[in-house]
Amino acid sequence: MIAKGQKINDRYEIIRSIGEGGMANVYLAKDIILDRNVAIKILRGDLAGDEKFVRRFQREALSASSLSHPNIVEMYDVGEDNGTYYIVMEYVSGMTLKQLIKKKGALSLSEAIDIMLQITDGIKEAHDSYIIHRDLKPQNILIKDNGEIKITDFGIAMALNSTQLTQTNSVMGSVHYLPPEQASGKGATIKSDIYSMGILFYELLTGKLPFKGDNAVEIALKHMKNDIPSVREANNTIPQSVENIILKATAKNPKNRYETAKDMHEDLLTCLNEDRLNEKKYEFLYPEHDSDSENKKPVLLEDTNKNQDKLVSEDGILDNDDASKNTWIWILSSIFIFIILVLVGIFIIYPKVTEVPDVKIPNVAGMTIQKAEETLKSKGFEVAIKVEHVSDENIAEGLVVKTSPSIGRVVKKGVTITLFESLGNTVYEIEDYTGRNYIEVKTILENQYNLEVTVEKVDVSSDEEYDEQEIIRQDLEVGTKVSKGSKITLYIPKIVDEYPNFVDEAWSIEEIQSFCDQYGVVVTFVPKQSADLAENTIISQSRAAGTPIVSGATLRIVYAVKDEATEEEPTVSDQDN
Repeated sequence: MIAKGQKINDRYEIIRSIGEGGMANVYLAKDIILDRNVAIKILRGDLAGDEKFVRRFQREALSASSLSHPNIVEMYDVGEDNGTYYIVMEYVSGMTLKQLIKKKGALSLSEAIDIMLQITDGIKEAHDSYIIHRDLKPQNILIKDNGEIKITDFGIAMALNSTQLTQTNSVMGSVHYLPPEQASGKGATIKSDIYSMGILFYELLTGKLPFKGDNAVEIALKHMKNDIPSVREANNTIPQSVENIILKATAKNPKNRYETAKDMHEDLLTCLNEDRLNEKKYEFLYPEHDSDSENKKPVLLEDTNKNQDKLVSEDGILDNDDASKNTWIWILSSIFIFIILVLVGIFIIYPKVTEVPDVKIPNVAGMTIQKAEETLKSKGFEVAIKVEHVSDENIAEGLVVKTSPSIGRVVKKGVTITLFESLGNTVYEIEDYTGRNYIEVKTILENQYNLEVTVEKVDVSSDEEYDEQEIIRQDLEVGTKVSKGSKITLYIPKIVDEYPNFVDEAWSIEEIQSFCDQYGVVVTFVPKQSADLAENTIISQSRAAGTPIVSGATLRIVYAVKDEATEEEPTVSDQDN
């Protein structure tokens, strides 16, 4: 361990430990030359003599130093000091994404999408620089207090154009986010990072991992074999367009995944558009469990043939003895006939014997749930435990409306049938939606209750603070009973980000700086001597109040400082003291 106060390279003074890993420890340090806090990663002392770990440590610095992006931790320096190998990087105050998930559980839809947009943007930059991260997980993603994401730990990143890294010496990341191709021992590609991001998106929306097990092997096998659970079953307010992103990113077959991180990023940008909320579930174009048998060498068959040739040549019987030759022909013929009979049994007789009969789904519409279940089970069907609910003007509340698969369809015996129970003519009783996210409410009302939802933006007072997706009022009163096709209008605020009046509203310099950081505005503070105004009073602003804010714009703020005459004279408060 490195002691507090110890200096690395006579420049970086250790303040405290902020993290420990299997290969390196991370410390908060003070750069005494540039007078700033930095994070310094130091290779563990017991590994400093191992050339393999030193090369890997240096590779991290090489990989990350070529990247410059707001969502990737910036690399400042790398070096060696008396056998101590170190990397100096940007210090990010805040918590890891894993800590945030443990603290809050499932994040809101808007929070999760905002985080994923930043992650995909950062990884897109890495991929464009021919760098694969290979260990994307929430533990390696930092989130600042202002919500900005920083991707870190490129310790097992792989350069796509590297000639030194092979499959045999590749290092796999956390098994909970491990792509199937890496779990099966294949090399990593940019689509491997896309799979890990899909698993991460699932965890953000549900608060839990999709695959768990007693050991790493069991979890890896689930990544290879099991379909990812549906996030919509965990939270039915999540639109299909969002679930489709997870399905496409976490496809077992890389051919079914996004081609690039940029494609995933662009899909995230539009997934909450109204025309996409109810899109069809993503269907895979290629088989999810592709066989690579065409690439495998039939070793066993070749070895058998070689052994048989060896026996023949050593015995010399087949070439010299006709009687023995006939015996061998008879034996081989018998084996051939036996194989034919086995194949006939497997492909013709066995399917006929074990064939599941086709059965027509009986008409259970109008029956009670209990009666419908009894009828279906008597025909050899399974019945789903969960009963769906729909409104129907013609069938009384509590009776079966339809089934899935539909009534009258011919299916295999043993298929599971889902029952749909009638809610009657009254579909729903209107609730108080004010303060809630309009996308969430609109999805529920349209998908579950078949209401026609209109969203309108209305002007709001500048004194009132609202989220841009927050419902501020509704046209139907709480308790109103509605039926299928009823209309409801939700009103959300029309928010335009504008410059406030820094002068009249008496903003402080610190508040203006924080405001500009939030909107990406470059601010310059200009002092001006004034005997009449209190120090740091805002005198003027270069952009008028009410002007729309544009990220990257410049702003000039003039503030008051004491002139020499004023400084010589004590203020009233100074005299009182």
